[in-house]
Amino acid sequence: MDLSAINPVLLIASLMVAATPLLLASVGELVVERSGVLNLGVEGMMITGAICGFAISVETGSPFTGFLAAMGGGALLSLLFAFLTQFALANQVASGLALTLFGLGLSALMGQGYVGIKPPATPRLDIPLLSDIPVLGRILFSHDLVLYFGIALTAVVWVLLKYTRVGLILRAVGENHDAAHALGFSVVGVRVVAIMFGGACAGLGGAYISLIRVPQWTEGMTAGIGWIALALVVFASWKPWRVLLGAYLFGGISVLQLNLQAAGIAIPVEYLAMSPYIVTILVLVSLSADKSRAPASLGRIFHASQ
Repeated sequence: MDLSAINPVLLIASLMVAATPLLLASVGELVVERSGVLNLGVEGMMITGAICGFAISVETGSPFTGFLAAMGGGALLSLLFAFLTQFALANQVASGLALTLFGLGLSALMGQGYVGIKPPATPRLDIPLLSDIPVLGRILFSHDLVLYFGIALTAVVWVLLKYTRVGLILRAVGENHDAAHALGFSVVGVRVVAIMFGGACAGLGGAYISLIRVPQWTEGMTAGIGWIALALVVFASWKPWRVLLGAYLFGGISVLQLNLQAAGIAIPVEYLAMSPYIVTILVLVSLSADKSRAPASLGRIFHASQ
């Protein structure tokens, strides 16, 4: 065992990269659930975004075009969920599970011709002067634009939900859709927009995996991150800053366990592999001890005729 082989600077920088796809998917799902909709199709939207972003990036040579395509692919797939749950009034749990299965199958079909192909590299955004700072420069100021976008998006969602009229309407729809409808707000319209936002975020998170974190296409490469995002939103008590904390905690433990395996630590690999999930759940359960309630209308079908 050689722990000196673990570079703490690279370790911290890597955990930020590992946390980004989970953060993007979780923030999107948080907005969806605050509107009163439970979308279990995050995994399907992420894997669809991963192949859409990868394929378009390879075909155009532009990773940023790929990221836009991934957001579009995730949002388009989420429209199917929106149609089923908001217009056909189908069960949200069943529709979400079907969306995940559909996304996994569709991505496998679309990705058959892209196995073994390397996508164009996504440039790092080296911030002048700041990126030259010893230690901190490599950790904080030498990443890709999408990583910073994920952090900024979390802050924007927090401000929007807490301080703006748009956030107030979104929360009102999620807490009591009948009262919001009586006040003249379009419950279905608000929820469709929220669902599409969540789909775009999930698609972007999936593309981050296929274009940056693991720059290649492999069937099923999201490996359950969409399901972790769903759990993270609940354990974070539907609060954006707790989602950020949980995502970075999971990313940190994930990267650490890989480094410990490489260093030859005398712990069975199975225990190291499960450690990110166990530690993240334990910490977030303790954080959620304030008994924060879920949105009162979460998962309930809205009938405009009522």
